[in-house]
Amino acid sequence: MTDFQQFNMPYEVSSNYSKKVAYFSMEFAIHQPLKIYSGGLGFLSGSHLRSAYELKQNLIGIGILWKYGYYDQTRNQDQTLKPEWYEKTYSFLKDTGIKFQIIVHDNPVWVKAWYLAPETFQSAPLFLLSTDLPENDYLSQTISHKLYDADTAAKIAQCMLLGLGGAKLLDILNFNPDVYHLNEAHGVSAVFHLIQKFGSKEAVKERLVFTTHTPEEAGNEKHDFHLLNKMSFFNGVPLEEVKKLTGIQGDIFNHSLAALRFARKANGVSKLHGEVSREMWKNHPNIPEITHITNSQNFKYWADKQLYRFMENEDDSGFLDRKRHLKKRAFELVADQTGKLLDPDVLTIVWARRFAAYKRAELITRDLRRFDALMRNTKYPIQIIWAGKPYPMDYGAISVFNQLVHLSKNYPNVAVCVGYELTLSKRLKQASDIWLNNPRVPREASGTSGMTASMNGSVNFSTYDGWICEFADHGKNSFIVPPANYASMSIQDTDEYDMNKLFEILENDILPTYYDHPENWRKILYKGMKEVNGFFESNRMADEYYQLMYDPK
Repeated sequence: MTDFQQFNMPYEVSSNYSKKVAYFSMEFAIHQPLKIYSGGLGFLSGSHLRSAYELKQNLIGIGILWKYGYYDQTRNQDQTLKPEWYEKTYSFLKDTGIKFQIIVHDNPVWVKAWYLAPETFQSAPLFLLSTDLPENDYLSQTISHKLYDADTAAKIAQCMLLGLGGAKLLDILNFNPDVYHLNEAHGVSAVFHLIQKFGSKEAVKERLVFTTHTPEEAGNEKHDFHLLNKMSFFNGVPLEEVKKLTGIQGDIFNHSLAALRFARKANGVSKLHGEVSREMWKNHPNIPEITHITNSQNFKYWADKQLYRFMENEDDSGFLDRKRHLKKRAFELVADQTGKLLDPDVLTIVWARRFAAYKRAELITRDLRRFDALMRNTKYPIQIIWAGKPYPMDYGAISVFNQLVHLSKNYPNVAVCVGYELTLSKRLKQASDIWLNNPRVPREASGTSGMTASMNGSVNFSTYDGWICEFADHGKNSFIVPPANYASMSIQDTDEYDMNKLFEILENDILPTYYDHPENWRKILYKGMKEVNGFFESNRMADEYYQLMYDPK
């Protein structure tokens, strides 16, 4: 028996958080060197594990050790995007010595568990599963190769590795959680292990909670029942029984709906997203209460503490000097990548996050005449940086990325960066004066990048969606596109309305305030920094999960 097979928490658990929790997530952004994440879901679960560690909660993470990560974002000869996959090795992960099998497509597949110890990056214990073992055939080895593999069967096998593999690992560890927490529905196959372990759906329900991050039904993972059955997704539970247990008829298995029907309680990830989720699922019977816990980010990891010190000591010149230094340092990274050397004294807008159609990275460039005038304005100079990773098979999003690269070649004050991971994310937040966020409302479940931008002396400029609705005070701590009656507007009209408002607010409010009324600018900035570090810090979120989700009362 290995040291890990009788797993004990490696630190003393706080009496407030003694309930045992296993937190399943497809991705965790814990720290830059561990490249097992793609975007917001990972950034969120990474902050959750950091706060669980700070609060000494009895929580462990279950994830997957992706051999090639998500992908490495490099460039073609003309600077356009080129996805590359390189093998990652991590000397800081511990070999647990635990190996076991799960059944995939009627065949046994070996699974190995690796361990990220809390002291390595100050996060709750994290177990990572891998099938990249010599005992497996090549196809089985590839299950844990690429996060969100584009091949349907591979993606299903990945969900099985997380769900069935994770649930089985907990038995081997003898951890026996009071609560199984599915962060998104990727790990829903765990319920088919648990139903055999505990003997009834009711017994599983007592122990399972589910967090949904997807604000529209079409975005929820669905697969053909027969394909899943053929791949052993249901862990030997007969198909008719699965349909009875999940209440899903027809040929298509909806992962989120199954997770909801097996959960004692569920939550959306912002107040607005809670409302959207309740509306979205209200016609489906046997759904548990869907509450909301607003996503948040970890102050200790993300914030520039010196900026906060200067603000708290009312040392404006120290604050400005520090912000200028942070911008200058970040601009060296941008120059190294793009050859564009930006000016730390010029208002800098950053749009950086996952590239997806609804996030509309290029919205402000759609009126080229107006964009050109903005970029050539000498009275109120401006510079813009874009960064972010599209899904490597999302050719529409890649095309938008490349379009921005080509556009940037016309302007010395426009740059597009690659390699948007934790380190570049932090640097670009420090580089920004304005953090631009313009998703189509209400498509953004939460979005958290603006929180960490505020923690680094940046002002949010956003459409009214996700977490922003709980934070924004237009002109006081942020700038907000006033919401329209989007439900009655076409996508084209929505985009046009939002784009015109972006220009109006930039030209009439943001630029004159930044350049002509710097004291007012600082007031807005300081208010945002103070307010984000209250409600939108992840210790509050990790505490709320214990109070609202993990406690059956």
